[in-house]
Amino acid sequence: MDRIRVIFVAALLALVAGTVACSSVDVSSQRYMGAPVFAPTRPETVEILRKAPHRPHEKLGEVIISPSGNPPVPEMEAALRDEAAKMGADAAVLVYDKTKRVGTIVEGPWWDRRAFPVYGRKIVAVAIKYKG
Repeated sequence: MDRIRVIFVAALLALVAGTVACSSVDVSSQRYMGAPVFAPTRPETVEILRKAPHRPHEKLGEVIISPSGNPPVPEMEAALRDEAAKMGADAAVLVYDKTKRVGTIVEGPWWDRRAFPVYGRKIVAVAIKYKG
């Protein structure tokens, strides 16, 4: 009975590890040319906004997220906050969130080729710093 329990726990851990390994969040940023440089802020203070605020602000750059698999939303938000905070942002305004075709996989021998589309999701946010 103990041997079956050990095998069950090992299989369960392998399944969980496999599920976690199948999703990831690739994040990068690009500072706008001529944008002011600020000291990094704390990620937990960075707001995520769906539209530009009415408060006066400066645009610092873009944060680009490319999730693979199906990572949880809090994980993607944390990555967005971390990257925007490195630029000194107070907020990140979401401007683009689309799934689109990013490539094609071709497989099979030359006489029987099959092509399959590859889709990817891109999320872009503009990092901003409030004035005053």
